[in-house]
Amino acid sequence: MRITAFVRCNQRRAYATSVAGSLGKAVDQLVNAVNNPKKGPRAEGTIASVFASLSGEEAVALPARFADLKREIAGSESAKEALTASWKDLIKDLDHTTREIARQGSDIVPDVTYAEIKDGLSTANIDEVKKRGCLVVRNVVPESQALEWLESIKSYIQKNPQVKGFPEDDKAVYELYWSKAQLEARSHPAQLDVQRFLLSLWNKKSADSGTVSFNQPLSYADRLRIRRPGDSRFALGPHCDGGSVERWEDPLYRQSYKAILEGRWREHDPWDIASRTEANTNLYDGPGACGVFRALQGWTSLSHTGPNEGTLKVFPAIKESSAYMMLRPFFRSIKPKIAVSRKDYLAADNWALDVETTDFPGSPLGRSQEFSDETHPHLELDKTMVSMKKVVPGDCVFWYADGIHSVEASNQGKNAASVLYIPSVPLTVANAKYIRDQREQYLAGVPPPDFPGGVGESGFIAKGQNEDILTHEGRRAMGLAPFDLAAATDSGEQDLLEQA
Repeated sequence: MRITAFVRCNQRRAYATSVAGSLGKAVDQLVNAVNNPKKGPRAEGTIASVFASLSGEEAVALPARFADLKREIAGSESAKEALTASWKDLIKDLDHTTREIARQGSDIVPDVTYAEIKDGLSTANIDEVKKRGCLVVRNVVPESQALEWLESIKSYIQKNPQVKGFPEDDKAVYELYWSKAQLEARSHPAQLDVQRFLLSLWNKKSADSGTVSFNQPLSYADRLRIRRPGDSRFALGPHCDGGSVERWEDPLYRQSYKAILEGRWREHDPWDIASRTEANTNLYDGPGACGVFRALQGWTSLSHTGPNEGTLKVFPAIKESSAYMMLRPFFRSIKPKIAVSRKDYLAADNWALDVETTDFPGSPLGRSQEFSDETHPHLELDKTMVSMKKVVPGDCVFWYADGIHSVEASNQGKNAASVLYIPSVPLTVANAKYIRDQREQYLAGVPPPDFPGGVGESGFIAKGQNEDILTHEGRRAMGLAPFDLAAATDSGEQDLLEQA
């Protein structure tokens, strides 16, 4: 494990040295990120800081070094030919995939129960979950418990009206992390059972066995949402988390998409952990950067919510969307959209290899990766972003790390669309370091390292306490108890657990 870490560190340094002349400032940022992983507190803010679209930030051209990066990735003439052939194949596949998604709508989202997970899902069910990259898990906690958490949170907000949120004058997403209800929900035994199942979907095919443990999920503290009926301001467009240009710029992150970038998109395994555990998803210390690898993101419902009621939307075809995201910067349209029919505009023959411009569509520095019909037209997002199925309090929803997701433009329902954001996070050295830092923030009552800073809940009435963490495993996930060495499946994982 330690030898592997040393080799990978040297790989980063070798990469930085080889391209120092062309990458300039980016290399300094990369080396700094590797040598100084712990960041200071972030500036105060809200979820609006994370997205260029919510913050009102105008798109700006990327520096010249990004054209050099594209040429480096595209490689030789034969490699460019393979990339172009792969792009054309993908465009043909997307024509079928997008029509199938539009036909099925929300029904395409896999739907299982907590009891079925405990009994063991069939191979066919697991394959469908992995293909779609999203699922609903029913009855994770009793409805009465979820509703009790919602009332507890409302009381907490009422006692602490100074809480920050977005929009500021009519909050839908609250900068709350340490309420009693959140601590209980993250440490609930059924929640942790589901986390282990979700982590088991991943494999270590291209990774050293000691780089990750799927047996001991970590507790990544995140926000909560209470989106009242009629709200249309918390309308997040299609995006995916985990950085933007970092996917191409960081050499280890890029390795996760090796097959795609070598013109073999059909061979890409989205569920191979590969080098994701050590990838740098935050080269620019952006306000929305994530300091951990979230294998799947998720929320636990506290309300009855369905389509058109302010819920989540997803693009349910993970391999295809990952391939398109990664190949898109290397191709530009020959004839603009306004000059031809939509069919002719999207045709593969209307797109040519582009390794001359700095264009990485929807990839602002220091923000999340965003998608629109202007930047990623072949995804047909107006037809393919499907709303999550109807859920009841106690159900959970999860989506893949690179999954394209958004929030419905408005809540047209009668209830507030209320959720606790609780992702699925594996144990790695980098993730353990984050949990160590998060523990310090928790004990101080201030926001976690990845989130807008400030005094947070440090002076709040009725803030959650250690005794609100329901289980010993929940304490372990928070970094408040040692990891279980006996749970190691091999010597590499045991070494990881010892380090963690």
